Amino acid sequence: MLTLPPVLTHAEAAGFARGLKQAVLSQPAGVVADAGALKEFDSSALAVLLECRREALAAGKTFSVAGLPARLRQLAGLYGVAELIPAAAAPAA
Repeated sequence: MLTLPPVLTHAEAAGFARGLKQAVLSQPAGVVADAGALKEFDSSALAVLLECRREALAAGKTFSVAGLPARLRQLAGLYGVAELIPAAAAPAA
């Protein structure tokens, strides 16, 4: 699982994205981005998630997002990319 930091704005996005390819390659067949810690973000967080998705698909892996904040989900809908960042399946109880 890839864990997003609590703050992911324009200022932090480039630094976080630099290690994204290696992080994705180190994941198993299904890459799950954990957005549960996100507290402060802007549209750059969507760009990071979309880059993560691109890297995962390029590596032949699936991609999903866990814990996406409602406000970021709304932003994804506004930009028309919500379907590109599917919610991760809930763990079995």
